[in-house]
Amino acid sequence: MTGLGTVAWPPAPIKTERLVLRESEARDRTAFIELLASPEVHTYLGGPRSPAELEREMPEVPERWPGSFVVDLDGAMIGQILLRRATEHRRPAAAGKADLGYLFLPSAWGFGYAAEACAAALGWLADVLPGEPVVLTTQTANVGSMRLAAKLGFTEVERFEAWDAEQWLGMRSPVTPSG
Repeated sequence: MTGLGTVAWPPAPIKTERLVLRESEARDRTAFIELLASPEVHTYLGGPRSPAELEREMPEVPERWPGSFVVDLDGAMIGQILLRRATEHRRPAAAGKADLGYLFLPSAWGFGYAAEACAAALGWLADVLPGEPVVLTTQTANVGSMRLAAKLGFTEVERFEAWDAEQWLGMRSPVTPSG
C-alpha cells in the first residue's frame, strides 16, 4: 500500500455534522494505542497488538502519512480512516485502486460515526482524484463492516479465502457528474 500520488497532504480538516477528519497529532497517541491493542477492533484483523509493544514502537505523532485521517469527535480521537493506493493487493481487481480502511474504538460503535466519516473521506477523494474507483476488503463474518460497505455504495466484486477466513472485496465506482 502506498500514498495517493500527487494529492497534496495534509488537506484542510474535513468537517461533517458531528466529526472532524484531520491529520494526527501527539495528543492522539494514547487513542491509537487503545485502537491498535483492542481485541474487539481486531477481531477480523488478525488480532490486537500488545499495548507494551505499541508503547515502545509508536512515534510521538502516530500514523502521520498521506491518506491517514484521525476521526475526531468533540476534540478526541474515536477512529481512523485510511485511504491508500492498493499497489500490492492480493486480488487483481483491486490492484492500483484507492483502498478504503477504517478502525473505530468500540465506544464509538453504533452511532453512525463510521458511515459519516467514511462518506466524508470518500467525498474528499472524489474531489481530489475525480473518477477514481475505490475498493474495500472485509471478512464476510464482519457483519457491521459488510453493512457499512453496502451503505457507502460498495458492490461485491468477489469473495476469496485469506487468513483462514472468507474475505469480501467490494468496489465503489466513481461518481460521474450528471450533465
